[in-house]
Amino acid sequence: MTNKDVALALADLVAIALFIYGLHELNSPATARRGNRYAMVGMAIALIAILVQTGAVGWWAILVGVAIGGAVGIVAAFKVKMTAMPQMVALYNGAGGGAAALISIVEYYVSQNGTASLDIVIAISLVLSLIIGSVSFAGSLIAFLKLQELMTGRPVTYPGQQVVNALILLAIVGLGVWFCVTLGALPPAAFIGLVVAALLLGVLFVLPIGGADMPVVISLLNSATGVAVAIAGFEISSVLLIICGALVGASGTILTVAMSKAMNRPLTNVLFGAFGAAGGMEPAAGSGGPQQIRQASADDVAIMLAYANKVIFVPGYGMAVAQAQHSVKALADQLEKRGVNVLYAIHPVAGRMPGHMNVLLAEANVPYNQLLDMEDVNPEFSTTDVALVIGANDVTNPAARNVQSSPIYGMPILDVDRATNVVVLKRSMRSGFAGIENPLYEMPNCSMLFGDAKASVDELTAAVKAT
Repeated sequence: MTNKDVALALADLVAIALFIYGLHELNSPATARRGNRYAMVGMAIALIAILVQTGAVGWWAILVGVAIGGAVGIVAAFKVKMTAMPQMVALYNGAGGGAAALISIVEYYVSQNGTASLDIVIAISLVLSLIIGSVSFAGSLIAFLKLQELMTGRPVTYPGQQVVNALILLAIVGLGVWFCVTLGALPPAAFIGLVVAALLLGVLFVLPIGGADMPVVISLLNSATGVAVAIAGFEISSVLLIICGALVGASGTILTVAMSKAMNRPLTNVLFGAFGAAGGMEPAAGSGGPQQIRQASADDVAIMLAYANKVIFVPGYGMAVAQAQHSVKALADQLEKRGVNVLYAIHPVAGRMPGHMNVLLAEANVPYNQLLDMEDVNPEFSTTDVALVIGANDVTNPAARNVQSSPIYGMPILDVDRATNVVVLKRSMRSGFAGIENPLYEMPNCSMLFGDAKASVDELTAAVKAT
């Protein structure tokens, strides 16, 4: 082993160590930024090592790729709003799966040209990376389209859907076995058919999953991308790729299990249950629909807040859409000046990706010790004067406890209905992302404050100041 080989191996080791430590720091919001910086340094070291290892052959291509990817990342960092972060995560995740699939495609055509031969380990690695990466790529694109509302967020189902999926999966397995048995001697037409079938399976896999389950889907596809990348590492003998992919795959799996547990639903139900297919929209506010609600004014709510001992903010996707996190922090500051104890209730699947609410509130410099997870905050509601629900619907729905026929029955929720007063900020009485009604709004201790979340919170802040 030459000195260059030793130096490159050490560079990979340092990069891997930084990735692991950076991932560890993401365990806490207080250290998450530092963890990101360590991971960025690790990625820079890894890219430099790859550039040196490649030498004069292909390094221009690497530089062009880094330049294009870096430019896209910089533009996205400045242009993409926090509300669109789930969509961006889905796209980035899809890009990782697509990259793993492209490695397999290149390795296949290299072997077809006779410049390299495949043994059984490489053949199995190639076909698995191709299939998993393609499924993740196509599935992530559908998740993006649903989150971006370029297509319906409701489950897309049709008669015989499971049969069609099973036939496509059977074809993929058959072609994959053929590829492995022949050590890659698969005709190009059959190989292209394998790629197309895997992409189609990715599309059909995500179509029947409703928007309310997108946090679980994103974390699952993230796990699949990590697995595909790790397997691709065996194809090109890259220890760095194997370990990095394994880290992503393991963390994505842990997060998927945590998300399913937070919804109290088995993963199979999330993936194959078409959650949200039923249920309609609730009547618009003031339409005289079946729900009997109480509508409050900003001045009424401000008085409740100003003279409360404890207030719990319950953020949801409505807060994200209105970009109201800074206004919420300003309202909290005003309440704290009056001696009010302010807390924030964070449900694991609030928003459209894991940790969505934590990220938004951290951006507004909300103290980390005020962000309480569901298990910690639920006992607090019974001693809370006002629970202020800002655009959260499904995660506060008491039907999950009381209505056995509800699609979300059994899902752990935030027990906002046990507070003395509940105030819900919504644009209208339309249903949440799961498409089901919320009986919370009919309870005698609940009042509705209609309007844009940011404008409503700003009005509350002004009214509290004047109280």
